[in-house]
Amino acid sequence: MKIKYNLIDTDKNCKARYGTIETNYGTYETPMFMPVGTRATVKSLSKEEIKDCGSGIILANTYHLWLRPGEDTIDRCGGLHDFMSWDGPILTDSGGFQVFSLAKNKEKDITEEGVKFKSHIDGKNLLLTPEKSIEIQNKLDSDIAMSFDECPPASASYEYLKNSIERTLRWAKRGKDVHNNPRQALFGIVQGGAHEDLRKYSAIETVKMDFDGYSIGGVANDGESKEDMYKAVDYSIPYLPEDKVRYLMGVGDPIDIIEGVIRGVDIFDCVLPTRIARHGQAFTRSGKINLNNAKYKEDLSHLEEGCDCYTCKNYSKAYIRHLITTGETLGGRLLSIHNIRFLIKLTEELREAIKNDSILEYKEDFINKYQKNK
Repeated sequence: MKIKYNLIDTDKNCKARYGTIETNYGTYETPMFMPVGTRATVKSLSKEEIKDCGSGIILANTYHLWLRPGEDTIDRCGGLHDFMSWDGPILTDSGGFQVFSLAKNKEKDITEEGVKFKSHIDGKNLLLTPEKSIEIQNKLDSDIAMSFDECPPASASYEYLKNSIERTLRWAKRGKDVHNNPRQALFGIVQGGAHEDLRKYSAIETVKMDFDGYSIGGVANDGESKEDMYKAVDYSIPYLPEDKVRYLMGVGDPIDIIEGVIRGVDIFDCVLPTRIARHGQAFTRSGKINLNNAKYKEDLSHLEEGCDCYTCKNYSKAYIRHLITTGETLGGRLLSIHNIRFLIKLTEELREAIKNDSILEYKEDFINKYQKNK
């Protein structure tokens, strides 16, 4: 079956909503944070560790799996679930963000047909089209596939964005026309920068195509302000159906997740928790901390008292700092476990706050504590 979203409750003071997503692998509550497993693995973590963090849906990257090992190889191995031994739902992105970053000459390489670019592995000339992106995702057999959209830079002009939306809508239809995996949901993507009229138009026209869920894209580009990110969500949400999942792509900052939930978003993803972990950083209720700092050299306290993750139950800041500063991979693994659990725990608490109509109070309390060390 395809996924099904059920709206259960809303916070009476804002647009925040609590619901569930039914999948072939069980039913999962929203709001939800989804860890990113770019190459069919959440970096350095086993499936058991990912499960222990409370993960539901995880992500995989179409572009990277297309290049290695290839969608046909994964298909012959039984699809992504069998290939990576993951018995939970999987969302695959379209590969669009990656290929747009690799396209050197935007005017020449981005055409109606698709995007031309060079492989980051061997420099081979490649072309990714809406049809090819969907074909790859069909073979990967993820539970949720994403439409292939244009990913304009944050600095794009109004006219560029307007033309880009029209192309994205045409690409969305082309992709939907060739989508042929009956077990796989397909999401449409809303674009339009921080322009209210463009977001409204993109949302309305995308919803007309009747996708299984909807994503708000273009909010995690380099150079985009927080204010523009929140505007993009505010301008998109009113035109998305209440009975479909709403997905804010590429967002993993704790405060941004809270702001997104308050505005009516259901699911989030980001590489941030594992990326900052590899650089020795950890989320805490008092803000991010950097274990490279000398002040933690003999600090025997846990990353966060009361945290229920494996790392906080077993290891001190001093030990993790030692691992990080000596280049031991266990350090990054332990911080990744904590950071992923931190964001998932955050969404668990947001669910309870929605049920109690107290999410605005939760936000104020969280931000006051999170920013106190700044």
